[in-house]
Amino acid sequence: NTLTDELKKYFRIVPQEKYEQVLEQVFQELEYEECSEDTCIMRVQEMLQVENVFNLQIIGEGKDSQLNLTWRTLDEKRNEEDYCKGCGTFELREMIGWLVEKLVGKKKVFTDEPVVQKIEKDKTEGLFVSVGDPGTILTSPDGNSWTKRTSGISKYLYGVTYGNRLFVTVGESGTILTSSDGIFSWTKRTSGTFDYLSGVTYGNGLFVTVGWRTILTSSDGTTWTQRTSGISKYLYGVTYGNRLFVTVGDSGTILTSSDGNSWTQRNSGISKYLYGVTYGKGLFVTVGLSGTILTSPDGTTWTQRNSGTSDLLIGVTYENGLFVTVGESGTILTSPDGTTWTERTSGTPEYLIGVTYGNGLFVTVGYLGTIFTSTDGTSWTKRTSGTSKYLRGVTYSQ
Repeated sequence: NTLTDELKKYFRIVPQEKYEQVLEQVFQELEYEECSEDTCIMRVQEMLQVENVFNLQIIGEGKDSQLNLTWRTLDEKRNEEDYCKGCGTFELREMIGWLVEKLVGKKKVFTDEPVVQKIEKDKTEGLFVSVGDPGTILTSPDGNSWTKRTSGISKYLYGVTYGNRLFVTVGESGTILTSSDGIFSWTKRTSGTFDYLSGVTYGNGLFVTVGWRTILTSSDGTTWTQRTSGISKYLYGVTYGNRLFVTVGDSGTILTSSDGNSWTQRNSGISKYLYGVTYGKGLFVTVGLSGTILTSPDGTTWTQRNSGTSDLLIGVTYENGLFVTVGESGTILTSPDGTTWTERTSGTPEYLIGVTYGNGLFVTVGYLGTIFTSTDGTSWTKRTSGTSKYLRGVTYSQ
């Protein structure tokens, strides 16, 4: 890449693979709260025995880009930044070269002594990851352009989440995969079960996945522990909010837990299947069969709402002041408060299954590789996924 090419004029570069191995060790050594940028980078420098670390951050704002290049040595930290209005790839490459030259200096004195490691962030603030059948994984930096990734499996994947710098996806036969970047490598983990896993979330330092009579928890995404749900129902969706995990499933089943370990069954007041659940604006919202929508301020007492539709509702999310739920026949409903719902036009007859929000964009995915995006939840634009496989889950790395 351009940054590496420019830095090679001055330094010897540590292989990316070696850097990622050391970074993973650092993440395992330090607690999440301890691993600030300064602390983690200093530890990486110590373990690699390097003097120089470069970090290029490119933040996209529409067609404009802001670039910040940081040079960290053992003694000091320097940075140069610039703003490029309406820049394409060529202009960005030129600007990176200019930033390196300005930061390092025009005099090209090559040395074999210091070893440089570069960290390059994506030009957006995170990454969308969608999963589906069979073993399908797609990623996108902006929700518009999607790239197929290698999962290494052919099992169906149903849910995906992001937390503690890790993507976790779950699926049939107890399948669990994890990835630190969502792009280059996915690692299969031992779940200890062959039951289907349908939903997964992250909260309070804990991953929780649910499925057929099953609840598993993990603090790191690698080692998983089976928990007692106390029921034999199929659990489909799970979320975390207000210091509480909530999972929903067959026959109006709702369970809650403050720690992910001990679970309590709640009275939903209905017998319809519930598929998706989210938390936002001080409210839990769950959706399901025949247009069912329930809300609760505490996860214990639930109130049924009028959705205005009899269509099956499957996925639900909250961000940017708006609840969005999706389902069969391209159904999309939005609500500012979880109580009053408005139907939106998606323009597709396909089932929409997963929905998330990130980088100023709602993204929903579904059958036959369907992907739609929206900046406001009202107007939706179809995107090209590059696949005809069913997409069942989508998340965004904050």
